[in-house]
Amino acid sequence: MSENPGSFFYGYLGVAAAISLSNLGAAYGTAKAGVGICTMGILKPEKIIKAIIPVIMAGILGIYGLIVGVILVQKIKNDKSTYNFDFGFKHLAAGLCVGISAWAAGIAIGIAGDAAARALGQQDKIFVGMMLILIFAEALGLYGLIVSLILIS
Repeated sequence: MSENPGSFFYGYLGVAAAISLSNLGAAYGTAKAGVGICTMGILKPEKIIKAIIPVIMAGILGIYGLIVGVILVQKIKNDKSTYNFDFGFKHLAAGLCVGISAWAAGIAIGIAGDAAARALGQQDKIFVGMMLILIFAEALGLYGLIVSLILIS
C-alpha cells in the first residue's frame, strides 16, 4: 500500500469529476436541445430526425468522461505500491479537465441546439450552419479529452 493514502482520494476524486461533470454537460445539452426539438416538432414533425443531432452530440460528452474515468480507475488499481500525490493530483487534473470541458461543451450544444432546432423548423437552409456550430461546440469537450489523456499517460 502507498505511503500516502490521501493520494488515492485525489485520484478517485478525478474519476468522480470526469464522470459526473461530463454527464452534467451531456444532460444539460440533451435537455435544452430537446426542448427546442419538441417545440419545433409541434409544427414540423417530419424534421425531428434532422433536428436530433444536438442530442446525439451532447450524449457523446458523457462518453468522454466515461473513457477518462475508466482509464483512471485502471491506473489507480495498477499502481497501488507506487501511487503518490503526484499521480493523485495528475489524475484529479485529468478528471477536472475533461469534466469541466464537457460541461462547457454541453451548455454550448444545448443553447445552440435549441436555437438551431427551432430555426430548422422555419428554414431548411440552416442545417449546414447548425452542424458547423455544433461541431465547434463539441470540439470544446474533445480538447478536454485530449489533454486529459495526455495527463494520464
